[in-house]
Order: sequence, then C-alpha cells, then structure tokens
Amino acid sequence: MGLGEWYDAHIMPRLVTCACSAGQVLKRRAMVVPRAHGDVFELGCGGGINQQFYDVSAVNSYAGIDPHDGLLDAAREAAQAKGWPADIRQGVGEDIPFASGSFDCVVCTFTLCSVEEPERVLAEMRRVLRPGGLALFLEHGRAPDEGVAKWQDRIEPTWKRIAGGCHLTRSIGSAFRGAGFEVEPLGQGYLPKTPRFAGWNEWGVARRPGI
Repeated sequence: MGLGEWYDAHIMPRLVTCACSAGQVLKRRAMVVPRAHGDVFELGCGGGINQQFYDVSAVNSYAGIDPHDGLLDAAREAAQAKGWPADIRQGVGEDIPFASGSFDCVVCTFTLCSVEEPERVLAEMRRVLRPGGLALFLEHGRAPDEGVAKWQDRIEPTWKRIAGGCHLTRSIGSAFRGAGFEVEPLGQGYLPKTPRFAGWNEWGVARRPGI
C-alpha cells in the first residue's frame, strides 16, 4: 500500500469525521435531520454522525450507504447504541443498492461535495424515493461572493487531494432543481468559525414530484 492509499484509508476518514462533527456543523445537522420520517435512506451515513438527530418515533426504517469500510463500523455502532434496526451497506451514490421507490425520505449531509458523478447521484436519489418523497440536504459548495469563489477555484485542486475528493465549487440548490426536484430552501450562509472558502452552506428540502 502506497502512502496515498494509506492516507486515504486511515487518516482522511478520521479528518473528515472530525471536521463534519464540529459543534457548528452539528447545530446545522440538528436543523435538518429531525425532519426525516417514514422509511429513511441516508447517503454517506459513515461515522453515524447524524443518527443522534433522528426522531425514532417518526422513522419506520433506516438504511444507509457509505464507501468507506472504517466509517461503516462506526455507523453500525451508532445504530446499535440508538437501539434501532438499520440496514447499513458499503456502496456509492452513483449506484444505490436499493430498489426504486423504496423510501419516503433521503438524507444527504456534506456528501455531494465528494461524489464522483453528482448528476448521477441525484438521479439515483430521485429513483429510490417514492413519488412525493423528500430529500433533506445540508451541503457546502460554491460561495455566492465572487472573491470567495475565486479562492475556491484556486484551492480546490489541492483540497480534493487532502479531503477525500471534496469539491469546493459545486452548486447545491440549483443541482437539485436540475435533477427534477422541487426545492424549498430552509437556509444558507457561511459556517461560523470556518474559513470562508470551505464554509458556504445551503440546506433545504427537495421534493420528488408526484402524489
């Protein structure tokens, strides 16, 4: 195993988990995740960070995927601690291993930045949702301020190498609209105590059209 592979397997997941569980990040997760209901699927569930925020009384079933083996162990431990049955598998968003129309709700937090094919992932999210189902999202991406966006363009090539393929410049709400979702924005803004190039967040509800 080369140094890069070792870093990606052992160091990068820990760094990402630490960053994604910082106090200000948890506050924003707490504004989104409790809205989940019915049969729920979480994209990028590794680490189990979101599980503390689910309302068990509103959730009938929980499933999730993540590409990182080490993070899956933590997700399964979190599910066991929460005391609810969970179908947690290794997988990628470009090929979600569940049947079409399986879920009432998809939860996606700080995940679309690092997938290889975001358009395909969004199509898969829409596929596994039932008509009228909701995708709850909290993501970071391209800042609206021109000066910040220019720095994002400069930093992104290096940032991707150290942050597990994380992109700084992807659109968020407009990407969901482009995938055929009806988007209800809930909030947006820079994450406090975070460098602005990495801190622009948008969160909201994206509905799959249908009854």
